[in-house]
Order: sequence, then C-alpha cells, then structure tokens
Amino acid sequence: MVFEINSKANRYRALSSLTKLGACLILQMMVLSVAAQEQPNFIFILTDDQQYGLMGCTGNEIVKTPNLDKLAADGVLFTNAHVTSAICTPSRASILTSQFERKHGVNFNSGTSMSEEGWANTYPMVMRENGYYTGWIGKNHVPVGDGGYGSGIMEKSFDYWYAGHGHLRFYPKEVHDIFKEAKFDTQAEVINEGVQDFLSNEQKMEGAVKFIDQRPSDKPFMLSVCFNLPHGAGTSSMELRDSDDEIYRSLYRDQEIPLPENYVAKADITTPKLPLEIHHTEDRQASYDWVDTPEKYKERTIRQMQAMTGIDRLVGLLRETLKKQKLNKNTIIVFTSDHGLFGGQFGLGGKALCYEVTTHVPMIIHNPKAKKQNRNKTSNALVQTIDLAPTILSLAGITAPKSYQGKDLSSILKQEESTVRDYLYTENLWSTSFGNPRCEAVQDMEWKYIRYYKNESPSATQQIATAKAMNIPTKNLLYQVYDKQLALYRSFVEGPLQGEPAVHEELYNLKNDPQEVTNLIDEASNRAVLQKMREVWKKEIKFARGNEVPKVLRYTADSEAERGVAIEPK
Repeated sequence: MVFEINSKANRYRALSSLTKLGACLILQMMVLSVAAQEQPNFIFILTDDQQYGLMGCTGNEIVKTPNLDKLAADGVLFTNAHVTSAICTPSRASILTSQFERKHGVNFNSGTSMSEEGWANTYPMVMRENGYYTGWIGKNHVPVGDGGYGSGIMEKSFDYWYAGHGHLRFYPKEVHDIFKEAKFDTQAEVINEGVQDFLSNEQKMEGAVKFIDQRPSDKPFMLSVCFNLPHGAGTSSMELRDSDDEIYRSLYRDQEIPLPENYVAKADITTPKLPLEIHHTEDRQASYDWVDTPEKYKERTIRQMQAMTGIDRLVGLLRETLKKQKLNKNTIIVFTSDHGLFGGQFGLGGKALCYEVTTHVPMIIHNPKAKKQNRNKTSNALVQTIDLAPTILSLAGITAPKSYQGKDLSSILKQEESTVRDYLYTENLWSTSFGNPRCEAVQDMEWKYIRYYKNESPSATQQIATAKAMNIPTKNLLYQVYDKQLALYRSFVEGPLQGEPAVHEELYNLKNDPQEVTNLIDEASNRAVLQKMREVWKKEIKFARGNEVPKVLRYTADSEAERGVAIEPK
C-alpha cells in the first residue's frame, strides 16, 4: 500500500489506514494463535517389556497403579491390543513409522538404520512439519541416519531432547551424560524431571538439548515419553540404595507373589513348548534366567511392579501439572508398551515370539475433549501399536502419510465403530545366536495360526565358549552385525513370500484356550479353519511387506569401521 502524505487530511487518512491495517494484523495473529491451540496437545507414554497384566486396570490385584487406572477410566482401554514385532527396536520403529518390520526393515540383526527419508514420515516429524512443538524424553532404541545412533539426527529433530540411545538402566546418570545434572538418580524420577521441565514455561534442565528457551504458548505440542522400564535392563540393575525412593526398596516385599498360570521351572521342563530344533532354548540370553526358579521369578516380579508404581506416580504428577497449567482439557494422553515378556510360562523366558504373552500389550487413549458417553470405555477390538500414529495424526487434523499401514482408531474412540480389522498379523524376524525362531502369526477373535521356519542360526553357547577360549570379547561374536548378514536378514524377510515352507505350525482356539496351551493343528475337525487361516496369512504377509524398497541405510560393524568408529551394541 502506497500513501501520499501531502496534506493534513492525507496524513490523517494515512494514519487511519495504518491503524486499521495494524488492527487486522493483530486480529489475524490472534486467530492463528487460537487455531493453533484448538489443535490438541499430545503426550505419548511408552513403557518397555510391560506385559498386559501389570496394572490394576488390566487385572493385577497386587500392583498399585491408581493413576494409570484413572487414566483408563477417563479414556478408552483397549483390551485386545498387540504389537507387530515382540522385540524392542523393530516394535518401536513400527510405532514411529506405522509400518510392519517387513516394510520398515530395522531390527537388531538387520544391519540397517532408518534413512532420513524414512524418518521424515514418522509421527513426530510429520507433526513438527505441521506446526507442533516436539519433545522426546527417556529412551530411544531406533538407529536413524547415516551412522545410526551416532548420526545426531534424532537430537536435531526435536525442539526438546532429553534422552539416551539404548538402555537407560535403573540409574541413567551412570550410563548417559545427558542426565548427569538431574536431581534424582532413579530412571522414572529422572524422566519425570525432564517431563516437568518440558511442560514448564522456562525449561532450565541442564543437559537437555533445546532450540528455544521455553515452550511456545501459541503452538500445540507433541511429547514422547519413553521408558526403559519395567525392562530387565532397568529392573536387574536396581540396587536398593539408601537414596532410592521407598517404592524401590520395600514396596511389595511383604506380599505373596503368585506364579503365573502354566509356569514351569527350568528343572521341571519335560516337554518343551516348541521343538528344540526350532527354538534353541539352551542359547537363550542369560538376562532371562530369572524365570528358571520360583524364587528368582518372584524377586524380578517385585521389581517390575515397583517400576510400574514409579511410572504410575509420574503419570499422576504429569496430570497434576497439566491441570495447574490449564492444559489438561486440551491434551490427549496415549499409553502403551513396546511388547510383553515371558515369565516362565511353559518354561519360556524373553520375548521375540508370536504368543499372546509377548504380543498382547496395554493400550489407553485419553481424550479430554471426547464426549462423556465415550469415556470410561473398554474395547476388545483387534488393534495394534501401528494404529497409534495414524490415530494421533487424525485427532490432530493432519493427513497421515500414504506409507502408513496402521488403522485410524478415531471411530472406535467415538463409539461409531466397534472394529477396524478382521485379522491381526504379528511376526518375528529376530532369529540370531540366541535361539529364537523366525515366525509369523495371524489371528481373529477366536483363532490364532502360527508358522515357524528352519532355524540354522549359530549357537550362542558355542560362540561364548569360543570367545572365552580365544580371549575375544563375547559382544563381538554375539551382538555385532556384519555386512554379510544384510543378505541373510533380507532372506528372512522375502523367503516366506517366495515359497519358503514352514517347518512347524500351531493352531490355537483363543476363545477356549486364551493361554495357548493346546496346539490343535492336527485335529481333523479344524481342517477348514486351518486352511482359512493359511489363506489369511498369505494375504496379511503380503500386505505387511508392501511393495516399496525399505527406507534404510547400511549400519553394520563394517560400515562403521570404515569411518573409524566401533558400534557399541544397544
């Protein structure tokens, strides 16, 4: 706009026009600010190795989780939620990308990191691109960029970063420098310090990586809070120090801890759950030996419950802070776990299988803007953790990338639909020296079909013996992934799609046998069901794989040696 100021009248008209223009600009800015805050904030809480029944609201009568129980009562509790892969890295990558592992291609044994192109389509990055202020606190277990965990990509991707790559242990300050200045020593409390700092208007946390000094009030936020609890890396490193909160020293120690249904001590195993040529149980990681005796099981279970009560306290404090800051009516809270864990059922320990114990996880979505009649609900719909990213984006009014494979659960949250899929697919591609077989499963509300493949992985027991005899660090033999394993992993992905036969199959009636005790694969009366589930498997594995080349980069001991870097297994 051009003004000619040649007279008193012209000067008045010019001043009047400028005043109106300024008022319009201020009004426009106010409208934009209000529109931004009409978009909900999100807090996504992810636990580690939390089996379904570790909260009061999921049936545990011993553990104290009043805040999580209240969160479920204020929202929707999904009672039939499952992961896609029951092991940390691929499951977390699936949550981020809303893709099955067969499509995203990242696992401990894949020899890959997620490329920047793949990372750009994860839910935090899509939200940041659409105006959200983003934060990540706690644990990251997905390598991203050229150089994986050492690339610095994740640290630069968030407006607020207070996290460590890999395990945090119970005392994070002892393994990650970023937490050194925290006031507390224990994991849940250190993470809570970060959460409270993120939500504050000042953000003074020493060590946190941030690009501005305070969270902008005119932007909605997306905060991911990721624990390394009740994972064994955390619970096994608990030391009952005098400085630990009373929760971690004495809680539950006066309780009778029952053994899980179908528990079998190692000394009492007569018939393994799976054939030994498929599941090499003698090579299982030593970190799962706590399942071998009732005494060890009870001690670890006490620690897991203590960790859950610590996490629960954080959830309570978080909700109090949201209320004090008047953010509670516009902040959606999502809670789930990356997978479950065996505790000696059938004599098994660990995860990375397709049984309910490992794939079934808690899932809660609390939307304060939901109608009253749509809260305090439970849903037994077949849902998966890959559904969370498209659901979050939908609730934020953001279009999900076409690469997403999960379902938007908004219709279930609104009670408009009761289901989003007829069949659910899970898989395990982590078949390494530690004995786990490759497997896939499909299930509906009644039946589950699982198929297993030939297991020719080298023995961890033999490798450990060789390492000791040759004075070689055992980590080098057991955990390092080399270039030659890239092709092996790709064969794991593509083999079943190209006709690789299953060497063992299982069929369970989940309605009559939810613990998956009796394999009905050889029952003649179930032939039609078996044939149907095999056909469903063909369809689901093709969908899981997709047609695109995985958006990954080479990330092996060889690739990093070329840079003069040694990978430290995470």
